[in-house]
Amino acid sequence: MAVEIIVADYNNPTHCKDLIMLLNAYAEDPMGGNEPLTDYVKENLCAKLAEQPGVVTLLAYIDNKPAAICNCVFGFSTFKAKPLLNIHDMGVLPEFRGQKLSHKLLAEVEQIAIQKGCCKLTLEVLQGNQVAKQSYINFGFSGYELDPQLGNAEFWEKAL
Repeated sequence: MAVEIIVADYNNPTHCKDLIMLLNAYAEDPMGGNEPLTDYVKENLCAKLAEQPGVVTLLAYIDNKPAAICNCVFGFSTFKAKPLLNIHDMGVLPEFRGQKLSHKLLAEVEQIAIQKGCCKLTLEVLQGNQVAKQSYINFGFSGYELDPQLGNAEFWEKAL
């Protein structure tokens, strides 16, 4: 089994096809929302990503077959005055799960973050996604808190 992790080139048609297929599979999974990507997203995502200077997508291939994706977005920590790297999407196709692909992707993300001088990696995970949570814990992630009496930080959103 040959595993290859690459940084996607949003202008490469093969990378874009694989990125859309992997992200759509994740979107259709219960942990990704159970909804396919819209036609608009499928048609425009790579071009829109190419316009963003602070994003990076890693693609994992097993024996030259697309197997997993990790989309990341650079941010900034005002408390550290340094960049941070947020893991926005992490998806592994069902037939490739259990092969530590998420750890291989996370290791590559960590190297990119170190090279860019980031102070931390961040991510969101659903409370019920025990498999992903355990994988992230095993890699060294933990819930974020400033004071144990105030509890863990929560990720909220307001759709626009």
